[in-house]
Amino acid sequence: MQERRKRDASLDNMFTGLLRLHKALLDDERVAYERVHGRIPSNGAFLQLALNDAWFVWLRPLSQSIAKLDELSESDDASAPEEIPALLASVQALLTPMEEGEGFGRQYYDALQRSPEVVLAHASLRTVLMQFLPTKR
Repeated sequence: MQERRKRDASLDNMFTGLLRLHKALLDDERVAYERVHGRIPSNGAFLQLALNDAWFVWLRPLSQSIAKLDELSESDDASAPEEIPALLASVQALLTPMEEGEGFGRQYYDALQRSPEVVLAHASLRTVLMQFLPTKR
C-alpha cells in the first residue's frame, strides 16, 4: 500500500508540473498573440482562442498528454498503470526544444528563449520526469 501512495504522489507531482508548464506556455503565447492582434478582452475569449485559433494549435499535443495522464491515473483499468511510462516517455520527447524545424519542438524552443516562467517550469518538470524515466547517457 505504501508503494501505491508513493507512486500516486509522484504522479501528482508530474501532473502538477505539466499543468504549471502548460499555464506558463499559455501565458507566454497570450502575450505574443496580443502583440500581434491586440488585447484579448476576457479570459473566456482567450479560452476560445486557445481551443480554436491556429495560433495555439502547437500546444495541443501537450494538452492531450496532460488529459491522457489524468485519465490513466484515475482509471480503474488494471492495465492503465502500465501505459504511464510510455506516455511519460512521449512527454519527455515532446519537451525536447529544437532550435530549427517546425512544430512543437521549435515553438517550445522559442518560448524557452522568451519566458523565465517557462524555463523554471521546464526545469522543474525535467526533475520530476527523471524520477520516472531512465536517463539516457
